[in-house]
Amino acid sequence: MGNSNHYDTLDIPQAATQVEIKQAYRRLAKQFHPDSNRAVTDHEQISRINAAYEVLSDPQRRQSYDQELAHRLYGTRFDTEGMSPGDRQRRAAEVQKRYREQYPTGQAADEHLQLWLNQVYTPVNRLLSRILRALAEEIDELSADPFDDELMEGFQEYLEDSHTDLSQAQRTFRSMPNPPNVAGVAAHLYHCLNQVSDGLEELERFTFNYDDHYLHTGQELFRIATGLRREAQAAIKNLA
Repeated sequence: MGNSNHYDTLDIPQAATQVEIKQAYRRLAKQFHPDSNRAVTDHEQISRINAAYEVLSDPQRRQSYDQELAHRLYGTRFDTEGMSPGDRQRRAAEVQKRYREQYPTGQAADEHLQLWLNQVYTPVNRLLSRILRALAEEIDELSADPFDDELMEGFQEYLEDSHTDLSQAQRTFRSMPNPPNVAGVAAHLYHCLNQVSDGLEELERFTFNYDDHYLHTGQELFRIATGLRREAQAAIKNLA
């Protein structure tokens, strides 16, 4: 198992809500299910995902598991029998570092928050803005003649650029655990990223068959994503 845990398996923070746990499980179950995507089927990973969800979806089992994680984190502090003084010092420093990273307080908490805002929230917010704000103009241009090859190529280029921006935003979002006091902001961003991802899939389907249903669904998902992004921005302002 190494340093991984059920939260890592579901790719969620330890402060995730039950709704976020369920959504993460559904997303991963769909991604690795053999009937939906044989190219990425991984039976061991599916087993890990199921085991993680079984524990974290049960509040009592999750509480016990969290206690187990805490014991695993701090238990190494005392496991120093037979070590040289230098090794014991290095082990103590390692445990203290892990504690500070997991539970920063005081000035460290403020620094953690500022770092998260600068390195996660700001770039993710900027990338989402670039994707969401461009859609209306892109659709206006395409509406002149959806069957015009040049206009359609321009729309497809926008979708490709948006996928690139979305991938970068998703990587950035996962690059650092969010501080506890911005859990709500992180949740809004997480759901916003998912809505954008689903919206891009619908818009791509439109380019294959010109069915307006997919175009309208994509627009609606982007509308929801825009609302989530605004809620994240409002929550950030409330921190001040």
